Amino acid sequence: MEISLFERMGGTYHQEGDYFLPDLLPPESVFVGIWGRQRKHYLKMQREPIYTALLLSSKLDSHLSEVDAQAKAMFFQLVKRLAEREEITEQLKAENQIEWVRRMNSIRNRAEEIIYSELIYV
Repeated sequence: MEISLFERMGGTYHQEGDYFLPDLLPPESVFVGIWGRQRKHYLKMQREPIYTALLLSSKLDSHLSEVDAQAKAMFFQLVKRLAEREEITEQLKAENQIEWVRRMNSIRNRAEEIIYSELIYV
């Protein structure tokens, strides 16, 4: 019994006109937020061997998703702690919105810098 070319190649195929095309499914993608994308950019530009190793081992998306989740949690925790320490309250928000926004933006910027230095650029 002779084995056909398609059986030797494996997988499934569909016919379009005179051609048999493989049924290819894209790999499952994992959601990667802003922090994960920043990490990817950093790895690609500054740590190319690590980026390539993660990419070739199919672990890049899971790594980026994990970093993104850690950074998100760390960001909200830092903002909350810094706001409490500097006594930025809802009362201040009600009384002086401009001052509240200025101080909260300062806190957000500091929290972002901490995340970049401890999670993204390592």
